[in-house]
Parts: sequence; C-alpha cells; structure tokens
Amino acid sequence: MELTPEMLLQAYRMGVFPMAESRDDPRLHWFDPVARGVLPLDGFRLSRSLRRKIRAVPFRLTLDQAFEDVLRGCADRETTWINAEIAQLFTALHQQGHAHSIEVWDGPELVGGVYGLALAGAFCGESMFSRRKDASKIALAYLVAHLRHCGFTLFDTQYLTEHLASLGGVEISRVAYRARLAHALRADADFHRFPLPDSHEVVQLNTQIS
Repeated sequence: MELTPEMLLQAYRMGVFPMAESRDDPRLHWFDPVARGVLPLDGFRLSRSLRRKIRAVPFRLTLDQAFEDVLRGCADRETTWINAEIAQLFTALHQQGHAHSIEVWDGPELVGGVYGLALAGAFCGESMFSRRKDASKIALAYLVAHLRHCGFTLFDTQYLTEHLASLGGVEISRVAYRARLAHALRADADFHRFPLPDSHEVVQLNTQIS
C-alpha cells in the first residue's frame, strides 16, 4: 500500500513515525519509542554565550521560505534516515500547510535550519542541520520562542541526543508522551498565528525560562 501524506499525518497523531535505514533504502520502518525525546517549551537552556550571539544577530532567520532546501540540508550527511519517499511526503505536507521550516542565512547562503510537522498544538521536530557554528542552536531557540508564542504545548524530538539534552531536552515514557500528545492535539495553536520573533523577543522569551 502506498503511503500518502494523509496516512502519515494520522500515524503522527497516534504517536508513530517512519524512518529509513539509509538514504538509499526504499523501505520505511515505523517507530514508537519506549522512551520519547521531548524539548520542554518552558525548559530551553539558553546559555550566556548563545544569548550574546543571538543579540548580535549574526544570521538572518526566515520561516517557510526554503523548506525543500532545509530538508536537503538535513539529508546532506554521511548517514541519514531521510530517503526519497520521506522527502517526497514531507514536501507534500509542506505544500498542504502541515510541515514547516526555519531557515538560517548568512547573506544569500543557507547555513542552517530545522523542519518538522505541526499537528494542532504539537510540533514534531524531524531534523536540523548547521554549516556555521551555532546555526542549528539559534534555529532551535527561535523555534521554541515561536512555538510558545503561537500556542503550542509539545515539542516532540522523537529521540534524545546529547546535543538536545544540552539544550534542555529530556526523555519521557511512551505513556507520558501519549498523554501530552492527546492534550496538544486539543490545543488551539497555529504555526502562522504570528511572524517569527525577532532576536530581542527570542532572548526575552527564553530568558524567562532559563
């Protein structure tokens, strides 16, 4: 059976997500981790050095201006779980208004970004990339502030990496995740309710919780 964007949305609403074993693997495998990674929107760790860097505005950030380029940037690494089918499905979901990206620019060059799927008040972060120091951290700081501003209650990172843990990410049980997801799916959130916050708002919002 061919996987459609609508079927993928329903899977995420149930707490399940697909990954490929490699870029060239045509098959998708479904995951429902016993320990789920989340980045609490009231617990993002904004270090002093990152705070100073954001205030200095070293990059320009945009919202949904180069989704496919961000997706390609995330897949442009030696090993990746993003195969052609995932890229195709998420591109379709972006065109339908469900998948979103934040882009980080150094002049005309895309140097970082993050993309994911918005489901009511849940944002399912898929992947991020960085071609400049701290570009992905800055993208996450903007994303957390934006999600809080727009009424989201859950930032799902699927798994907890060392990088995400350093920024405040934690693991919760599958049962706890399902409860938070159910609550988030009832939330009145809209990814485009407000424009992307500016650097002052990002620092202010994240300083309140650091």
